[in-house]
Amino acid sequence: MARLPRLVVPHQPHHVIQRGNDRQAIFRDDEDYRAFLKWLREAARQFKVALHAYVLMPNHVHLLVSPADAAGLGKMMQWIGRYYVPYFNHKYQRVGTLWQGRYRTSVIDSERYFMTCSRYIECNPARAGLVVDPARYPWSSYMHHIGVVADPYITEHPLYWSLGNTPFEREAAYKALVEQALTSEEVQALQDAADTGWALGSAQFKAGLERQVQRRVQPGKRGRPRKVVAPDAPGASGEENN
Repeated sequence: MARLPRLVVPHQPHHVIQRGNDRQAIFRDDEDYRAFLKWLREAARQFKVALHAYVLMPNHVHLLVSPADAAGLGKMMQWIGRYYVPYFNHKYQRVGTLWQGRYRTSVIDSERYFMTCSRYIECNPARAGLVVDPARYPWSSYMHHIGVVADPYITEHPLYWSLGNTPFEREAAYKALVEQALTSEEVQALQDAADTGWALGSAQFKAGLERQVQRRVQPGKRGRPRKVVAPDAPGASGEENN
């Protein structure tokens, strides 16, 4: 069965994962992180993709973004690779691909999963044991959201703004949210959705999304479709004819 095209919905948040090939490091020193961030920010601006949250891990990247159109996200990721991969290969005298296939993405139900996804992304270094406090990790958007370092390239989502009437209230409320650990079910749901490419959200959200994009956004039910028997067909009453 042919693979469905990647689902990208304008103005809707997307959780994006780009992994290193064979889990190899894609960042080896601070200069690499800075170079990737420079091209990420430039590409987001150029292709009109709102960057809400991010984390650069040693061998993979998580982004939470909202593209302005259906083509912008793909163009952004392609543009970053066009600059970052030659930079990395030249610096470390290597050849070949850096990425593990195509980037993965999942459309996110804002009301139900946006803040969860943002917390998931920014807490990734702590879950991986790289730091105890996500504020100690320099390569994420977390310090922007708690007011430590302002990042002019971050587009704050309306749900973040709803956390308080002042920057201090929003930053404190977000910090308190992050201090509430995600459940294993929440973590698994976010990982599975991004890896499979299916939308993540309520049944109502998925149904509305399918009407909007005119395609499946969730896996179909397993097994063969149930056979429908006409009311006047033999045996339709449930009794067998001998």
